[in-house]
Amino acid sequence: MALKIFVYYAHYIKNCIFSNEFGKTVMLPMPPPQRKLYLTLDSLLTKKQLRSLPVVSKETHVIVPLVKQLDQNSWGSRIIEQDSTKIKLMVNSPATAVIGHYRLTVETNSTSGQFVSEHNSANDVYILFNPWCEDDVVFLHSEEERQEYVLNDVGIIYYGTMNQIGERTWDYGQFDEGILAACLFVLEKSGTPPSGWADPVNVVRVVSAMINSVDDHGVIEGNWSGNYSGGSFPTMWSGSVEILKEYHKNKGTPVKYGQCWVFGGVVTTVLRSLGIPCRTVTNFSSAHDTDVSLTTDVYLDNNLEPLEHLNSDSVWNFHVWNDCWMARPDLPPGNGGWQAVDATPQQTSQGTFRCGPASLTAIRYGQVYLKHDAAFVFAEVNSDKIYWQRNVDGTFSQIYDEKNIVGHFISTKAVGSDDRNDITNLYKHPEGSEQERIAVETACSYGTKAKAYSAPTAQDVSVHVTMEDDGPRMGDDAELTITLQNSSSENRTVNLHSQVSVMYYTGVHKATVKKDTTDIDLLPNEGKSALLTQQMQCRAVTACWVWY
Repeated sequence: MALKIFVYYAHYIKNCIFSNEFGKTVMLPMPPPQRKLYLTLDSLLTKKQLRSLPVVSKETHVIVPLVKQLDQNSWGSRIIEQDSTKIKLMVNSPATAVIGHYRLTVETNSTSGQFVSEHNSANDVYILFNPWCEDDVVFLHSEEERQEYVLNDVGIIYYGTMNQIGERTWDYGQFDEGILAACLFVLEKSGTPPSGWADPVNVVRVVSAMINSVDDHGVIEGNWSGNYSGGSFPTMWSGSVEILKEYHKNKGTPVKYGQCWVFGGVVTTVLRSLGIPCRTVTNFSSAHDTDVSLTTDVYLDNNLEPLEHLNSDSVWNFHVWNDCWMARPDLPPGNGGWQAVDATPQQTSQGTFRCGPASLTAIRYGQVYLKHDAAFVFAEVNSDKIYWQRNVDGTFSQIYDEKNIVGHFISTKAVGSDDRNDITNLYKHPEGSEQERIAVETACSYGTKAKAYSAPTAQDVSVHVTMEDDGPRMGDDAELTITLQNSSSENRTVNLHSQVSVMYYTGVHKATVKKDTTDIDLLPNEGKSALLTQQMQCRAVTACWVWY
């Protein structure tokens, strides 16, 4: 006969994210008269992590004492049923417990001696973040939002342009067999100490770094070259399950290939699997700031020709990243809630290709000095596009700026439906409003080109470029209308430089299609329009640059 220890876990520990409780039966060699009973949890480590063995001081080796009354803030177990052959225990873990994969053992001490249960992987425990627990940093109060951002295993990812928004269904599959193990393998493969996995900020930064393969042999190898030999086209993926299983099966060999929406979809799967509320977000006209200027800069020579070797900033047609939900006790009050996180390898953060979590509140108000990477995300959604002309002495002067270029129709799937939810207002104040301009100037005061906002100049001639209907279509001619408006009471002569270029959706310049220079005289308060027609027989999107 053997003693059965039935372990009943309180809702702080779940082997399924949607389960409030579960039980495990542990068989002991014999039924000794019980005096002392201990449950022990050891975090399971890969060979790479053997240097950091489970220890009590780091909360990766947990001895669960038998107590009369459970304290929700600490580990403990309490007998709730007992007979001659069976003891039923309820076990409580604190909301601050380190997440991960644990080995469970049971130890009894009696007059007959000490007995320790043998390890059985069927009794292993997975500890996850719990957005249903008010004491957990990732607590999300709305049940509808928990259903959407934690439990929903299918979603929609948006792509295209701000004038032609497309959508693709994505299978997150966070509850598919083997996915939780694969997600924890991603954490283990990072080599970061498990003792830091109690903090969702740390976990999110690890995930952001590990989903791309650039510097840590992470999950997905990015490829924007157009040559996808040796792997899959990024557009071929329709979900995260196959990607994560392949990475796990091949013991950490990066999966080929992905682009921003693939990175974003996999991040959503991993964070939801670990219990962190997450959603996939698309930003249209998304800037890529490469020099921490908080502006999108275009450099021109004295003839207003682009200086390609200096023009490293770009504006993508769309870019996909993620929002995750958590409190931020490490930031000033008011910065909790949704946090931006981006796994697409664009710029390094503390020496690693990762981004976030950055508070959306901080981004909205231009508080780019708050961690992590708020400045980079701010530039993606709310930077001004500034044109600089080279002077005779080699310096550059600011000649023009556009204020409503980046950060449009920031979109995610709506809660409980397949509608598109525009969340631009969470990232920025209404474009052109006083609050939005204050946020831009606040942010740029911390950038490398703070002087760009130190002496604003009057701009009494405005330029607007419009296109009929829904924008360019493959194989059809495109007609762009350039409208100039003189709002002053004096005559103005405008030297209009227009250029039509072929550009990839990432904003990378491919080829120049057409250039034109025209002098236009404008009477006081007069407006004039010019029509530019161009054939477009290319797969890339054509952009029109206008300088004057």
